[in-house]
Amino acid sequence: MLPLLLVWFTLVSLNQPGIRLQHRQQLQPVLLPNGCDDKCGRLHIPFPFHLNTSCASVSNAFHLSCLNSTTLYLHIGIQSYRVLDFFSDGILVDFPGTGSSTCRQYNGLNSFNFAGNDYLGISDDNVIGLYDCEDSSLCKADCETNELPDCDGNRSGALACCYPLSDHSNWHSGDGFSSFANFGCRGVSSWVVPRGTNSGKRGVKLEWAIPRNKSQGLCASNAVMVSATTVEAGVRCSCQDGLVGDGFANGLGCFKSCIKEGQEAYGGECDNSPKRSQRKLVIVAGVLAPVFILASLFLFLCILKRPVKSGAFDIDQAHYHSTISFRKACRTRLFSYRELDEATRGFDDGQKLVDGTNGTIHAGVLGDGSHIAVQKVQCENERDLIHVLSRIELLSAVLHRNLARLLGCCIESGYTLMVGYEYPANGTLEEHLYNNSGQESGLDWYKRLSIAAETASILAYLQCEISPPIFHHGLKSSGYIFLDVGFSVKVAGFALLCSSSTTGPLVQKNDVYDFGLLLLEIISGSKHSDMPSLALQKIKSGKLEEIVDPSLYYHEQPIFRREQIEIVADIATRCLLFGGDGKIGMVDVAKELFQLAKESTDGGSKKGSALEETFSNSSLLQMISMSPDSVHVPRIAGPV
Repeated sequence: MLPLLLVWFTLVSLNQPGIRLQHRQQLQPVLLPNGCDDKCGRLHIPFPFHLNTSCASVSNAFHLSCLNSTTLYLHIGIQSYRVLDFFSDGILVDFPGTGSSTCRQYNGLNSFNFAGNDYLGISDDNVIGLYDCEDSSLCKADCETNELPDCDGNRSGALACCYPLSDHSNWHSGDGFSSFANFGCRGVSSWVVPRGTNSGKRGVKLEWAIPRNKSQGLCASNAVMVSATTVEAGVRCSCQDGLVGDGFANGLGCFKSCIKEGQEAYGGECDNSPKRSQRKLVIVAGVLAPVFILASLFLFLCILKRPVKSGAFDIDQAHYHSTISFRKACRTRLFSYRELDEATRGFDDGQKLVDGTNGTIHAGVLGDGSHIAVQKVQCENERDLIHVLSRIELLSAVLHRNLARLLGCCIESGYTLMVGYEYPANGTLEEHLYNNSGQESGLDWYKRLSIAAETASILAYLQCEISPPIFHHGLKSSGYIFLDVGFSVKVAGFALLCSSSTTGPLVQKNDVYDFGLLLLEIISGSKHSDMPSLALQKIKSGKLEEIVDPSLYYHEQPIFRREQIEIVADIATRCLLFGGDGKIGMVDVAKELFQLAKESTDGGSKKGSALEETFSNSSLLQMISMSPDSVHVPRIAGPV
């Protein structure tokens, strides 16, 4: 049996400086210092940017200056912009006139008066916050799902108007921020949100490029030329797959990248592999005597015919010979098995959160204090492992506020694979439903309703908006549903070894049935094995109050809240009875719960707004947001 480990933990220290892959939040081209190893403060300066004019570059447009060895500036014309960070395709700068110790909530539209030139342009990775706009037609609700930090580093409140420059409906490449004056806006803020993430960083990202008419001999021999997005007629060099570097003939060029001992290695370190040593040995033997050649060939044929032993999975083979690359599936930090073993105290039973069909999950703490939860799944062979990698790759590409984010991976000897996901500090839903039952700190009804709506919404999103669809196949309150400090849901623990033949209607129906069981847990605060039959009997006989969690004080609730509990019980019943034959789907369930939570007088518009953020696709949001009266949903009439 081959243990596969998945880790759900809170990211607290993955943004530390460095060039090793395991310390980067997203799988992006590695940024190496330029040939002069320029540095200013904490920032290492990558090619083509430079401090010294004698340092190899492609244009003086990328010349920077360092003030007091701490603060870096980019100069465009007579204006200076403080440099905040670098990207493989751009540079992050602050609004002019903003010092290292100051931060403005918003700036005048004309304060950033640069729109673009032959070498730099405002990147469409920026998300813009606009203030005091007379015309709100340009505001996009879906971009508010991004985490945009305030001046103090905390997540900012709801923006008056949010607009992603990638939308291009009201802003186009070459436009400056002053173009938003056409909508009567008077202030602007900016965050860069790299593609594939939903976490923003304050500042304005400028894309850089080289004019195509100056690109003769620009790229190294093992690099390709790519077109810029927002710099007209601009190009850059990009290393071929498997190589890292800046890709420029006048820069570092490109060299090999590989994984050794669970870490990213470069250049010559990759050449000192056992395979390379074996090839050299064969050559030497061939020079010494023909008999050594024959002996080597004979041994080589024996090795090829020898069956591979369990636990002999080769990392390089996984990367180069399988259809799914480990590095491609694991987009972030690389863990060692030892880290996870120590974090979970050797996978001690006392650390176990759940043991279900999707594997066991253990809680733990990493060396840096990050709380984790490690999911262990058993693989039978390499084929299973490759299938799991494909599932991990699919999950890692999904960014959703109610999905526990995939944050790190590890591959050691054999088939032991570990994948990391965030794990909020507020524990599991089960802990709040049962451990605090009857106490003042337990879950009130509105929190339970919001948790149900958010859980249904993320399941509907994964099944309807992701291709191929993603099904959970084993939803439970214990270990699979985490809660953050605001009691928002983070769903984890997906089945990774389900056969591809099961990712169809049958699995969707099982998810609906499992969600019905979850709703009964939320209502009753109980998960006894006989709860489904008991609940159906009580609901049928009109005695719902007998199964409602005593800590909810059903009879003391106002009428509208008792009606909400009854509606959720009705939804749970239909999930159990009709989920198996497809008469009700997750979108139907999510739509009803979404409306119920949004209309609740306890939550107000703020929570309703948060629920809408669970959808990044307007078509699904429109479907979920439809009035229940506009869509036929079967209800139970009379005895069951």
